[in-house]
Amino acid sequence: MKTVTLGRTGITVPQNGFGALPIQRVSMEEGVRILRMAYDGGIRFFDTARGYSDSEEKLGKAFGDGFIDRSDIIITTKTLSKDPDGFWKDLETSLKNLKTDYIDVYQFHLMGECWKPGEENGMYDCMIKAREQGLIRHIGGTAHKLGVAREIAESGLYETLQYPFSYLADEKEKELVSICNKNNVGFIAMKALAGGLITDSKTAMAFMDQYDGLIPIWGIQKEVELKEWLSFMDDTPKMDDEIRDFIRSEQDKLKGDFCRGCGYCMPCTVGIQINQCNRMSLMLRRAPSEDWLNEHWQGEMEKIKDCISCGACLPKCPYGLNIPELLKKNYEDYQVQLAL
Repeated sequence: MKTVTLGRTGITVPQNGFGALPIQRVSMEEGVRILRMAYDGGIRFFDTARGYSDSEEKLGKAFGDGFIDRSDIIITTKTLSKDPDGFWKDLETSLKNLKTDYIDVYQFHLMGECWKPGEENGMYDCMIKAREQGLIRHIGGTAHKLGVAREIAESGLYETLQYPFSYLADEKEKELVSICNKNNVGFIAMKALAGGLITDSKTAMAFMDQYDGLIPIWGIQKEVELKEWLSFMDDTPKMDDEIRDFIRSEQDKLKGDFCRGCGYCMPCTVGIQINQCNRMSLMLRRAPSEDWLNEHWQGEMEKIKDCISCGACLPKCPYGLNIPELLKKNYEDYQVQLAL
């Protein structure tokens, strides 16, 4: 089983991490069962966030109250707060939910800039104080914008960087991993399946296996998904010419602008579920399901006609997508699929 060391944190864990965003969609009982199954299968890195509804609570229920030795797992969580009061409130809530007295890596969630010590907002100083108090062990940041991510990696202030990374990454994004390694910053790869657009787990795993100092956090909510990643713990797919050719063909298919489904554009002023509707065309082709064509999603897609092009979503998109235009294209293509 390959292990990964996350930069100067010294954290060393098996090569697959558990992304705990999806378990907010299942019951408490099911979430706890899947988390414990992941632990039994060898996963030791669990990533969650204060903003993932009850995800932290499920982790606390699964591993708190002495169920396991706390030092046997790594827990990372995040705060979306932009002021010190919110920071301390979020940290207190996370510690309570997770049933732990420390967070291994505490991260600023969706950073729009690289916060530094001594700034007026005091956010990075909160991290330092929390670490001095033993409430957190390491300081990390998450970003969706490449420029911000690079600054985080090069600043010397952050021990980990969490950034979207998959085999659809371009050369500048691949270079970001090298920059992290050069600066001894651990790289946590989120959206390793590009929000569901990547459906070949073997290829996804082989791609990640090429990189040192990187741990992918696979979003898991079903037992069948978990078993797939656990099977790769001891039998890891390796990059070869066949897989390289497949990746090239995938990249060709997804050239241009496409929605990753992150949802940071939400909420929509007229109630459109942008993060799903804006990639419906791709989902119908890459993860085909009759469920996408059911009455519920037909109703959601019809809401696109209510778009007033107000532009409220545009500055929120980390990828600079022309959201109203993409919505229109997805609606037109959806109507074609319905007629087939």
